Amino acid sequence: MGIVKVLKTQLLCHLIICYVFLVSGFIINLLQLCTLPLWPINKQLARKINCRLGYSISSQLVALLEWWSGTECTLYTDPESYPLYGKENAIVVLNHNFEIDFMTGWTFCERFGILGSSKVLAKKELSFVPVIGWMWYFLEIVFCKRKWEEDRRTVVQSLRNLRDYPENFWFLLHCEGTRFTENKHKISMEVAEKKGLPKLKYHLLPRTKGFCATVQNLRGTVTAVYDSTLNFRNNEMPTLLGVLNGKKYHADLYVRRIPLDSVPEDESECAVWLHKLYQEKDEFQEHYRQTGQFPGPITSPPRRPWALLNWLFWVCLLVYPLCRLLLQLLLSGSTFTVVCTFVICFAVSVGIRWMIGQTEIEKGSNYGNKDVQLNNN
Repeated sequence: MGIVKVLKTQLLCHLIICYVFLVSGFIINLLQLCTLPLWPINKQLARKINCRLGYSISSQLVALLEWWSGTECTLYTDPESYPLYGKENAIVVLNHNFEIDFMTGWTFCERFGILGSSKVLAKKELSFVPVIGWMWYFLEIVFCKRKWEEDRRTVVQSLRNLRDYPENFWFLLHCEGTRFTENKHKISMEVAEKKGLPKLKYHLLPRTKGFCATVQNLRGTVTAVYDSTLNFRNNEMPTLLGVLNGKKYHADLYVRRIPLDSVPEDESECAVWLHKLYQEKDEFQEHYRQTGQFPGPITSPPRRPWALLNWLFWVCLLVYPLCRLLLQLLLSGSTFTVVCTFVICFAVSVGIRWMIGQTEIEKGSNYGNKDVQLNNN
């Protein structure tokens, strides 16, 4: 096992993982592009195909977390609600405290067979990002610019388009709008004090307008809100680089199923309801900090093999021709070709590590008044 752990930290393995993800992603994006002529003929079939193609991309990140890192996931929930997970459409309200919380959310989507059709509310800029952004475009993800006056019309229309979606889906929402940091929290609580809103200890103020619009436009299609609060054991702050290095974490997720009928329809009442929900989420986090666990029964939804099998398929398909190409270059006898090959590999490795480092820095320290003020829009 020691050899395996060392192997997981090696740059060559990281390069192969990134190569497989990017190349397979571009191939799948191309296949998604080929479904465009099918939309006017059979829209529902095109949607189902895109769900499977999207799953082939997002499940690679789930496989990275579950099988490469070996991260374990424990679910705290009501046994009566558990059989409904994956069998109904739902709005999932997640806290936003960790760098890999989106991967953990996808992991639970996968364990209940809902990953391929899961939805999010994402920034408009992400729709232009190859692989993930393009995949989301074909999955009818709801994009916004974080300016409600400009977003209202497009967000409402995008949400209404999901009313006849042929697959069960979860709509994942980070209502805080940005990842929690101490500086953001300080600014957010200053805003709460000025506006007479309840203060929170472990969360930022939630953005109410996006949540209320989602509830209003998916009512009748969605049957419940899943209030989900995530934490990691031993006060760990997991990172994407840690997952890539094969570091094992243990995620605990507390989920409450709240029937959508109990959420007020009026926008102002809905906003008050959401603020109250976040006060309760704060209490759950306080309970976790004091006891090391969430309240309620524990269950561990089993890992499904499909994410791993999909990942292995792409590895087998793409790594073999790459190895043959590198071998031919090395055996070509040309010193220039050999040197260029090593230089390119080194440059790519440095570039990947730099991008991961920059991502961590930006996610950890990119805060300001504008981001936090948006949480109240």
